[in-house]
Amino acid sequence: MNQTGLLQRIAGPARPEVRFELDGAACTGLQGDTVLTAMLSQSARLRISEHSATPRAGFCLMGACQDCWVWTRDGHRLRACTTLLAAGMQLRTGPAE
Repeated sequence: MNQTGLLQRIAGPARPEVRFELDGAACTGLQGDTVLTAMLSQSARLRISEHSATPRAGFCLMGACQDCWVWTRDGHRLRACTTLLAAGMQLRTGPAE
């Protein structure tokens, strides 16, 4: 994973860390983060578009479009912008092969 994420955290209230996995790499987010926030704090993109092969980072950020779909390790899709990060999540930037 890119160590410089697209999103950079600024000072705010202290929140507990939440450990998750992204494409097999151990990562941490903060309690209350959406999956989108946690992923973009670790990486410069959420996924690569299956239609245009371009990097995607979310669009509407309210669950109305299809831009922030990501996958769990077992192949389920979820909307990164409206799903809260949970400890132990195993997330993928592409569908399971």
